[in-house]
Amino acid sequence: MILRKTKIVATLGPASSSEEMIARLITAGVDVVRLNFSHGSAQDHIKRAEIVRKIAAKLNRPIGVLCDLQGPKIRIGKFELGKITLKTGDLFVLDADCALGNQYQVGLDYKDLPQQVSADTLLLLDDGRIELKVDCVRGNQIHCVVMTDGVLSNNKGINLQGGGLSADALTDKDIEDIKTAVALEADYIAISFPRDEKDVLLAKSLVKKAGGTASIIAKIERAEAIDNLEAIIHASDAIMVARGDLGVEVGDAAVPGLQKRMIRMARAQNKLVITATQMMESMINSPIPTRAEVSDVANAVLDGTDAVMLSAETAAGQYPIQTVLAVHRVCIEAEKEYESLHHANRRPQRLQQTDEAIAAAAIFTAQSFNVKVIAALTQSGNAAQWLSRADSSIPIYALSPDKVARRKLTLHRNVFPYPIEQSSKNRDEILREMEQVLLNNNAVQAGDTVLLTFGEPIGSPGGTNTLKIIKIGEHRAT
Repeated sequence: MILRKTKIVATLGPASSSEEMIARLITAGVDVVRLNFSHGSAQDHIKRAEIVRKIAAKLNRPIGVLCDLQGPKIRIGKFELGKITLKTGDLFVLDADCALGNQYQVGLDYKDLPQQVSADTLLLLDDGRIELKVDCVRGNQIHCVVMTDGVLSNNKGINLQGGGLSADALTDKDIEDIKTAVALEADYIAISFPRDEKDVLLAKSLVKKAGGTASIIAKIERAEAIDNLEAIIHASDAIMVARGDLGVEVGDAAVPGLQKRMIRMARAQNKLVITATQMMESMINSPIPTRAEVSDVANAVLDGTDAVMLSAETAAGQYPIQTVLAVHRVCIEAEKEYESLHHANRRPQRLQQTDEAIAAAAIFTAQSFNVKVIAALTQSGNAAQWLSRADSSIPIYALSPDKVARRKLTLHRNVFPYPIEQSSKNRDEILREMEQVLLNNNAVQAGDTVLLTFGEPIGSPGGTNTLKIIKIGEHRAT
């Protein structure tokens, strides 16, 4: 069996909420499910999380749960007839006091927008499909000229070209949704539209206050976030390259280069990174991806992303299973090229921590000594994360007694988490248990050479500081 190193995140929605469909998605290769808090009620999300955990236990597979907060999505209001058609040159008004829109005006859910724009400001609606140029602002009314033809329907989003809107990253709804996410034991919580590290730290404090252990993912989708990228990554546990709104604000041509930069910076700080938005968009209505989509997924893998994310493709699409299988195939092929590219470019670097040094030594030893797998005994998952960052071509099995740590490790590239009881504190007994876990999960066979990493005194929380090479079935060091 070929192991896929890049993880797949799939969004649950109307097309993928039944027990049968969630089971099929997991069997097809989904590692982490995303619950999109922009849609549905708190009870909907709690129910879906319960189904995921139930099926994961039945299939004996750890599956991570990612709760994605809505954030300050700035939107227009609704129209009397649901939608209108705009033509270039039309005059159109965004009115904070308008209750129901028509051909000439529409309301705003973000009432402060008139105070944040001025003449010649460019507003991009519906992910940039409609462009409006501000002519003037009169009180709570923004008078605009339509720059591009298009259909505009209810509740479409608004972006300011170049960024600059000052809406808080965490809304009142988000603060309540964090409590829901903690209640359903989310492994990851993604915050939308953070401007700087303060937004990330606020989210962390709210999760801690609610009694949660979720890691925080910062979605990079504001132009301002690019200016504060280093600090945001440092404050976060992971980032998401959220290419939709980001592309609207900075321009679509800038996104590929920014994607590469963000992935490179996140990996340098030992942080996780997810690449998202329109990965397989055509598969919402087609069982076969376009060649451009295949290349897009492959390039994210070649950039070094930990995971690729599917949104509407699995939440509302007609072919959710086919989409997951297609992503799986593309990742497998791209990873072959990734290994050849990155193996030749690896360079020694100055190491700062003991567990980081052990990880680097483990990778060097494993690749020089014909090791079949690397097995990391870990409480928190940190040891496996260092190993993941070392770009090993060898599978990394993270053995942990902590179910929360195992679920979080489902997002780490080339890391495959398994439970270990670790009931004994005896060193040799624990090492034999590690060996048995690998055998039971068909990771190794008798006679295979395996590299183990762990911390001593063994069985106690703390940094990894030990390497051991064993041959399966012989119970002795080499």
